[in-house]
Amino acid sequence: MRYGFNKEIYTALEAVTEAQKIAFAPILFQAIIAMKNHGILSHIDQAGKNGINLDDLTKKVSLSNYAIELLLDVALSMRVIYQQDSNYILGKIGHFLLHDKMTEVNLNFSQDICYQSMFFLQEALEKGEPSGLKVFGEGKTIYPMLQSLPKLAKKSWFEFDHFYSDHSFPAALPYISELKPKHIYDIGGNTGKWAIFCAKNLQETQVTILDLPEQIAVAKENIKQAGYDDRIDGVSVNLLNAEILPNQADVWWMSQFLDCFSSEQIVQILKLIHRSMNDDATVCIMDLFWDRQNFEAGALSLNASSLYFTCLANGNSRFYHSKVFYQCLNEAGFHVEKDIDGLGFGHTLLICKKR
Repeated sequence: MRYGFNKEIYTALEAVTEAQKIAFAPILFQAIIAMKNHGILSHIDQAGKNGINLDDLTKKVSLSNYAIELLLDVALSMRVIYQQDSNYILGKIGHFLLHDKMTEVNLNFSQDICYQSMFFLQEALEKGEPSGLKVFGEGKTIYPMLQSLPKLAKKSWFEFDHFYSDHSFPAALPYISELKPKHIYDIGGNTGKWAIFCAKNLQETQVTILDLPEQIAVAKENIKQAGYDDRIDGVSVNLLNAEILPNQADVWWMSQFLDCFSSEQIVQILKLIHRSMNDDATVCIMDLFWDRQNFEAGALSLNASSLYFTCLANGNSRFYHSKVFYQCLNEAGFHVEKDIDGLGFGHTLLICKKR
């Protein structure tokens, strides 16, 4: 099995150490947040390979000597920093915490969106509903609430979402260009980023976004500001309630959309598209599958992010194993013509036709 999940990899001593990391994970996480917010890691980083001692660090950071020394000891235990003589030096883990954009968006998403809500994860798992959403207000899913989230939470949510999609769009474009689309339906178009990207790069293509009315309103404003409102329009629709969709498109596009639904709902949406689309149209699905990641860290990140879907988004979706999507497509009457891995930060593009 990929990533070595079919065997034990730790000795007993290693395993008990890993178990302590799990036992104290929420506490250790907040310590790192505090070190970042107070600039402790940045000051250690700026000191370079020779590091910085406690006295000099205390002069630069607006915390007591006690607080700084305690956080440093925690960071040493976590291997975020290391110590030579009396100086503290940033380790490789600390470097990625400070300078790796993916780590930054994941960390902020965990802190500003997920942290408080995860107290209700067990309840969400038991009820099959997003019990942690109560931290932000009353709602059945997070999606209609995105524009009303607190400022910092909203910023972290969209930075998390856009980071992964923005890197995959340019990688996917050549495959979409090969289809020579005249009209693309961007299903679950969110803020309109893919629609605007297509209008900019496929100059003969019309794009229609199909999404919830709250998202269409935001997308239209972004499209107007980008200057593409003559080639991009929007249709408000809830795909779980719709009986039929417009059928003018020759390409139906879904990016990081179907992972927002249960497998039963994915089949329902795909069947709706199947009966609505023209027989010669193409369905393009770009998504993240945990089993298709090149590195174990990618699989870990996706499975961890799936708990967000459980606890906050809707209670019943996740980042799936790719075989689940194949099963859903088959049940809905589609076959996969092309299967392209490794787009952006681990996306897969499935190019599908009616059977």
